[in-house]
Amino acid sequence: MAAGARLDRMTAPAILRVALPVPLPRLFDYLPPPGVDAALVAVGARLRVPFGQREVCGLVVGHGQADPGVELRAALDAPDAAPLLRGELLASLRWLAGYLHAPLGEVLAAALPAALRRGEPLPDMARYGWALNEAGRTALPAMRPGRPRALAELLQVLRDEDWLDAAAPGWRTPLRALRERELVARLETTGTGSGSVPRGSEPAPVSSAAFAPNAEQQIAIDAIRRAAGFAPFLLDGVTGSGKTEVYLQAIADCLARGRQALVLVPEIGLTPQALARFRTRLGVPVHALHSGLNDSERAATWLAAASGQARVIVGTRSAVFVPLPEAGLIVVDEEHDGSYKQFDGLRYHARDFAIVRGRALAVPVVLGSATPSLETLHNAQSGRYALLRLRQRAGDARPPQVRVLDVRKRPLHAGLSEEALAAIRAALDGGGQVLVFRNRRGYAPVLLCHDCGWSAHCPRCSTPERPTAMTVHAHGKRLQCHHCGHRRPSPPACPDCASLGLQPQGNGTERIEAELQARFEAVPVIRIDRGSTGQRDALQKHFDALGSRPGILIGTQMLAKGHDLGNLVLVVVVGIDEGLFSADFRSGEKLAQLLIQVAGRAGRADRPGTVLLQTHHPEHPLLQTLVGGGYHAFADGELALREAAGFPPFAHLALLRAEAKRAELPLQFLQLAKTLLEGSGIDLHGPLPAPMPRRAGYVRSQLLLAAPARAALHVALEGAVPALYAAPEARRVRWSLDMDPLDLY
Repeated sequence: MAAGARLDRMTAPAILRVALPVPLPRLFDYLPPPGVDAALVAVGARLRVPFGQREVCGLVVGHGQADPGVELRAALDAPDAAPLLRGELLASLRWLAGYLHAPLGEVLAAALPAALRRGEPLPDMARYGWALNEAGRTALPAMRPGRPRALAELLQVLRDEDWLDAAAPGWRTPLRALRERELVARLETTGTGSGSVPRGSEPAPVSSAAFAPNAEQQIAIDAIRRAAGFAPFLLDGVTGSGKTEVYLQAIADCLARGRQALVLVPEIGLTPQALARFRTRLGVPVHALHSGLNDSERAATWLAAASGQARVIVGTRSAVFVPLPEAGLIVVDEEHDGSYKQFDGLRYHARDFAIVRGRALAVPVVLGSATPSLETLHNAQSGRYALLRLRQRAGDARPPQVRVLDVRKRPLHAGLSEEALAAIRAALDGGGQVLVFRNRRGYAPVLLCHDCGWSAHCPRCSTPERPTAMTVHAHGKRLQCHHCGHRRPSPPACPDCASLGLQPQGNGTERIEAELQARFEAVPVIRIDRGSTGQRDALQKHFDALGSRPGILIGTQMLAKGHDLGNLVLVVVVGIDEGLFSADFRSGEKLAQLLIQVAGRAGRADRPGTVLLQTHHPEHPLLQTLVGGGYHAFADGELALREAAGFPPFAHLALLRAEAKRAELPLQFLQLAKTLLEGSGIDLHGPLPAPMPRRAGYVRSQLLLAAPARAALHVALEGAVPALYAAPEARRVRWSLDMDPLDLY
């Protein structure tokens, strides 16, 4: 390099290399904000910058010198005195961006809570207590009977917000009334973070001596405690075998060593149950992180974890991105659950990323399930994961008795046979509870004209070759598409023949609810699905309303996920036949997991449980295998079939999807992708219309990539993906790349 060129580089202004949350696989260079030294803006800190005609918040990922003659815009603001992403987490997120072949800016943004992603100031992490002021002490004697005691009790416990949130979720409303009347004063207390305590002063975990594990549980607990560094475990335990007890004792040991623990659960509805049990047993604040919290609550928990103040974090999928500077253990409960996979935007799998983080953090990772995914089972069988088995239910609980009901040629009432209804009556008369499982919400799957055959189809998702039925809701008054959300009132008459003979066909949870309410008026009948659990903690409120008294729960797969219902003695599974003949190669695995999980809700305490599986295909091999040999008999046979067919986990897949308003555009884009990938040594299937060829008005196509070795797939994509981003065809479609897809639709 010439001396002049070296001098130009030395005198060129310092710049910041920024990853922005935009769908472009590149970094962007900016000058530091006016008056700010670029060297003082740390890698991993946020930077607010102009981008086109708008302002966006990105993250600094490097420093450099401006190229001669290149004019750069200056950043607007550097809001952070210290980096938000650093060390292991930043390195793991860089790895994730490479694995998903996704823009780094989008990956880094996904790891931040929404408030921080938008560039908002860090939340106030100071902790506050409340006390009566002089006006409050004067007003207290004059308050009506009953109020002073309640007020005094509230004031005594206001400092413990975690306890209040669990015991009295509405406490903030009366507190606001007290503040408006100027009867209380806010006092800053020691400690920082919502529900946190100062580092090093956490109370010792509650002794677990009263919770004596059985022999299998103790073997699992000891194996996890002995683990040094990264150690992946599969905790394979039948439903009700006490996997949570293993988690609790492993976490208690982690806390005793002064380390942090992260616990992932598949659904928001499981979080209150998990929090209550963990807080009771562990004796330390347990922080929640899920989408049911508001933005400031999520940001506060995320920052408490980043500072090490949050010692136990329980959360759903996105909690896998919390910083863990003092990590000691990661637990993924119900690891098989599909909700750990993000199906839009950044298509990551939280379980798999938890394994990656565990390796980088050098800590044990425990994957727990009664029905492990075939990928996880294969990893355990091949020795990549240590296998821990819990073959028996904890305590005196016994496995439920499973019976297959052949409902062919039998009358059905909202999908329920006479035998099932008689079993429900007997269970209720015996003081037990009943779960009726139907994995289809709404009143009925389709609205049909009995005279001419017309049925209600979604205008945004249907094609002439494949109409998409709209689900009937609100007892036949409303139609809704469960794919795109389109809604409309049910027509008063058939649009084709003007007949008044429109009839809902089939049965959803709403119709079953109506039938059972009419038949069993003396007991509560509670429906649990997406329509009835939209509010915060709604699922737990439904369980609390039922309590232990006799009653009926009706619901979808939300009820199959880890709930412990001690008085549940009967499970009736309605309408499983649809899943027996799906074209998706994963359908058998999903159905087997669902049936075993929902069956496992019965008989978890000292009362025996019974499971009735209604079907028109009692001889189907999947049902026969599950009833005769259990989940592992099915899994062994399915793994052999997958190996023979070259399906995961014996092959590795990626799915390129594209959609547009015009049918030819996705196919043109995917044909370009196929041209770029040809000759790379991987198998290419397509491009073809997607199994659901139209959704929300967009025509959809896809290209499936397969390879026996993961490395070959990534090498091919590394060469093709940058060219796809740069192609003119990419700007005319909405496209995505899904590594390790769970859903081929």
